[in-house]
Amino acid sequence: MKKTILIFTILLLLSSKSFSINSIYKLSLVNSGLDSPWSFSFINQNEIIITEKTGNIKILNLINGDISKISHNLNVIEDNNSQGGLLEILYHNDNNIYISYAEKRGDFKLYGPSSTSIAKAKFNKSKLDFINIFRAEPPIRSPYHFGSRFIIKNNHLYASVGERGKGMIAQEADKHPGSIIRINLDGSIPQDNPKFIDKPKWLPEIFQIGVRNPQGMALSPFDNKIYISNHGARGGDWFGEVKKSENYGWKILGWGGKNYNLSNIGPKWLPGYTKAIQYWVPSIAVSAISIYKGDEFPEFNGLALITSLKAQTLLSLDFSDLNNIKENIIIEKDIGRIRDIKIHPINGKIYLLAQDKLWLFEKNNS
Repeated sequence: MKKTILIFTILLLLSSKSFSINSIYKLSLVNSGLDSPWSFSFINQNEIIITEKTGNIKILNLINGDISKISHNLNVIEDNNSQGGLLEILYHNDNNIYISYAEKRGDFKLYGPSSTSIAKAKFNKSKLDFINIFRAEPPIRSPYHFGSRFIIKNNHLYASVGERGKGMIAQEADKHPGSIIRINLDGSIPQDNPKFIDKPKWLPEIFQIGVRNPQGMALSPFDNKIYISNHGARGGDWFGEVKKSENYGWKILGWGGKNYNLSNIGPKWLPGYTKAIQYWVPSIAVSAISIYKGDEFPEFNGLALITSLKAQTLLSLDFSDLNNIKENIIIEKDIGRIRDIKIHPINGKIYLLAQDKLWLFEKNNS
């Protein structure tokens, strides 16, 4: 009887418009009509643009909940059994839209050749005519590990490219999968990328190698550094810094995890490789991240906010002292698998994409 009452209470809370997590925080449902949402970006303080992995781009009004679909010309994978689809999206202040997606390449059949690709379009609420500015080479027959997040810093676009489940390809710097890339906003190559400085055998777009499936990336407003999150295998998720010309070690390193068949991968870390700031073993399926700065939650300023899929959590990470990292659970299994997180540019409230819903996380002033 008690179990039945508990389940009913949880269902009632999740079907309502808002509920308190505790005396400090509350969650409010903004929209529940999304289909596998993957990423969103603020167009202005009242509207966001959203990607759905299944192939749709939508505009959502945060005030009245109205939602509309934008047509586009991307040749995107629309297979529910694939990890690919429409991925990261960013509205940039020069009125451009940048998007990453799993692109069908060549004569496409089920799990045919595809790549993590990045495209750019002028913003238009009716139709987006995208032009590719980057394609991960070579195209690979795999439904796995596309990444992909990106940020813009100093007129450069930094993006994560998953290793497509191919393991040691992340150590082959003459191929893009398993790397962090850095390009100019028109797709051209910065002349101070590693290839032109100290890594002549690397592809010109590559900035760092040795990652597996990074699905979080954030630019810190405090130290102007770029941070990423990365899926390990069976254990070995991590949060760390993007560092030029360096190597996170996949699949030489296992970051504390094992293969899915329980066989060993490699050590957690070795000298000569980039060391992550925080590891999770077992995996939490770490997803999008943000470095918080805002007025709504002064207690979060400077902290990394880490979302997860498997663990269904929002974590705060104080990494100001690398010898004393402090982790705290803010949300746990209240809204399901959390895919993306963004901070409102004006009021500092937090928006979360989870399952098929968009949630508002704010102070509980009731």
